[in-house]
Amino acid sequence: MPISRDHTKLRVFGMADRLAYEVYRATNGFPDEERFGLQAQLRRSAVSVPTNIVEGSARSSTSEYRRFLNIATGSAAETHYLLGLSTRLGMLPAPKAELLLEGYTILVMSLKRLLIELQKRSD
Repeated sequence: MPISRDHTKLRVFGMADRLAYEVYRATNGFPDEERFGLQAQLRRSAVSVPTNIVEGSARSSTSEYRRFLNIATGSAAETHYLLGLSTRLGMLPAPKAELLLEGYTILVMSLKRLLIELQKRSD
């Protein structure tokens, strides 16, 4: 069964899109002095995940697709770290952070599984 190149049909895209939305909502309460600091970096990394999935899906070759999925995976890992840092700094309430951290853990694992499957099919 082929892996879809239509990003809207990919489970990882749906997860990444929902999580990016939730990161935006969760960071609304960050201190004003973090508007161009941690809040902006966290939002950029969160949005980078679904946008790289979309861009990779639009590429013509499987190797380019994999490259963008690798970037998305790195951005998801970065977001996970920044969520933890935000929590330790007291900017993000622990209950909300735990849900987001769990979501990004699952997302990273799912992206890695997709990459492994794509690699197997291109060998």
